[in-house]
Amino acid sequence: MAKIAVLCHRYRMLRTVCLILLLSACGVQGASVSEPGFTASARALDGDTIAADFRLLGVDAFEQRQLCQGAGSCWECGKAAQDLAARVLREADAQIRLSNRSSYGRPVATVTVGGRDLGETLIDAGLALPQPQFLKADPARAKRYAEAFAAAQRNRAGAFSGRWIEPARWRLDDRLTCER
Repeated sequence: MAKIAVLCHRYRMLRTVCLILLLSACGVQGASVSEPGFTASARALDGDTIAADFRLLGVDAFEQRQLCQGAGSCWECGKAAQDLAARVLREADAQIRLSNRSSYGRPVATVTVGGRDLGETLIDAGLALPQPQFLKADPARAKRYAEAFAAAQRNRAGAFSGRWIEPARWRLDDRLTCER
């Protein structure tokens, strides 16, 4: 009888090991405590879907309510920046790479959608400014952002077709005359 109990125990152990190997071969994984994480402001989209806020690395886009001036009138350059980002993000899944920085209490990341860098896209459209001081560890990205900025200015794209205030100054309540 004791021999049967030992054989049953060995069978259960072998079955458990086989199940673990099978699950790992199928790619079923649990969350590891060593996986990187971040702290962010988050909101529930529904019971099991959470959205977290983070900022783009090396980019300062015009703020949502910010206005720019062109052809004698103000236009919503901040809303245009938000709309462009939303359109790009709807095109495909976003590849998000977190950096070890934070800004305004939010994590900072680079975002690529369909092989396009979202920050570079915003800068190229004249709806964001490069922040090279945050890209010292990524000189290739800093160079692409600087080239996109120069092209946007040369092409008078977006805000560069008229007058604008740097978003950092706008956040400190500096405004164009048409915004007052």
